[in-house]
Amino acid sequence: MAAIATVPNYTPSVWVRLCHAIPRLSLTMQMRDSVFTPDSWEYQQTLLVLSSFSAIALVLSLLVILCFLIHYCCCHRGESGRDAEEEEEDDDASGGHGYSGKKGRGICCVTWVSVAAVTLCCVAIGVGFYGNSEANDGMYQLTSSLLTANYTLASIDLLVSDTISGLQRSVSGPLTSMEDVFGGHKPALVPTRSCRRLSERVVSLLSNLTLGRGLIPIADGFYRTNGSESIVGALTPAPPSVAPTLSPSANSIPAPFSPGWAANTLMVNEDYRWLSYVLLLLVDLVVCFFILLGLAKQSRWLLILMTVLAWLSLFMSWGSLGLETPTVVALSDFCFDPNTFVLNSTHFNSGTSPEVLDYYLTCSRKMSSPFQQILTQSQRALSSIHSHLSSLERDALPRFPKAERSLREVQQILNTTEGNFHQLVALLNCRGLNKDYVDSLKGLCYDGMEGLLYLSLYSFLSALAFTAILCSLPGAWRSFHSDSDDYEDSDSESEDPFTSHQDSKRFLQWQPWL
Repeated sequence: MAAIATVPNYTPSVWVRLCHAIPRLSLTMQMRDSVFTPDSWEYQQTLLVLSSFSAIALVLSLLVILCFLIHYCCCHRGESGRDAEEEEEDDDASGGHGYSGKKGRGICCVTWVSVAAVTLCCVAIGVGFYGNSEANDGMYQLTSSLLTANYTLASIDLLVSDTISGLQRSVSGPLTSMEDVFGGHKPALVPTRSCRRLSERVVSLLSNLTLGRGLIPIADGFYRTNGSESIVGALTPAPPSVAPTLSPSANSIPAPFSPGWAANTLMVNEDYRWLSYVLLLLVDLVVCFFILLGLAKQSRWLLILMTVLAWLSLFMSWGSLGLETPTVVALSDFCFDPNTFVLNSTHFNSGTSPEVLDYYLTCSRKMSSPFQQILTQSQRALSSIHSHLSSLERDALPRFPKAERSLREVQQILNTTEGNFHQLVALLNCRGLNKDYVDSLKGLCYDGMEGLLYLSLYSFLSALAFTAILCSLPGAWRSFHSDSDDYEDSDSESEDPFTSHQDSKRFLQWQPWL
């Protein structure tokens, strides 16, 4: 918790703390800690154990449904003859078309159980739509923050490269021309050479100003180290479509973290995830609607079709819960202490030193910038170059007018360099990148976590609803007339002008809510 307290404007939510406090068991039923280490096999075992609870719940649901099937198939078989006699007496007493007695009570019970289960399923579907939207909002905020951070890092790299190229151009061009013009005039030649040395000094300092360790791409996803290279290779690797595909060598190390690549990958995966849940929710909604329609129409073929779809929805509900449970728990472990994982992760540290990461993750006023010494020395060197150029303009130009053009070019490059340098100092401040980091945490650990919890609740409620539906449908099957009986009844009653009225009366008597 100490590491989290150093992150400004972020504290773990109540849901994160509750899920993080869930006990963890390995496959050998031994207690494990809750530290987020996704690469550890012991930590993966705890997630597998949590996911297995959904499989256990699925087995229990199947056992409950099996018990109801045995009850309807075996226990009621001996009562079929007695029920037929009672139905004939009930039909005579009710006029021949109404439902009463045991059959009427059975249909009423089946109807109420089915309606209650379908209502629960509709509530679960509403919760699922809300959770899917919340999770999508959280992922959108996360990807937006990553893209903003990637833009900042790319801007830093661009400013560094422009400054270095500008100073190198001034050394190889105007300053060399000025030395040739001044010739053996020592009072003018000494400041000119001092400008050259200072420019080379600034180039050397800015070349070492990297958020990474100077990693150069040598293959698709693999880098080699080079201390003199800039940050461009470490933070904005080439897209996979244009990067060369080579077999990794023994000296290769994993590619460092790239915010832009991570944002693009998350956006693609989130689109598929959101669409998958929408389709699952719509399938559940259609199944519930047609189950009610099948009960109202008393159609056995429609009931058979919806029973098959209800079985499919039951398996998908418990399966989605089996994926959501370990995801929620793993996300709570990360959100409980994100700094520790980022600082200790080899994937992040392969491109960035821990000191730089700690500076940008915590952004404490007590911490000084790891680039402070480089920036201070560069600023002093640029100020000295400016002083030497002023002295040359004042003392040497009257005697060497041919050097005026070269001097103006150097001054123009220096002004551009100083402007880029001030922007670089502002971008290297921890506030901007730390704000992106905190915003990404809020999107992932607040909205994303809440959305996953609602989706887990949807999966659990829908699984219970479909279990109840599958338990009640066999009773509806016994209560319905077969299609051949309905066809014969329609033929025998086709000459009766009051058949339609009696059928509608029977339908109204069957509907307990009317």
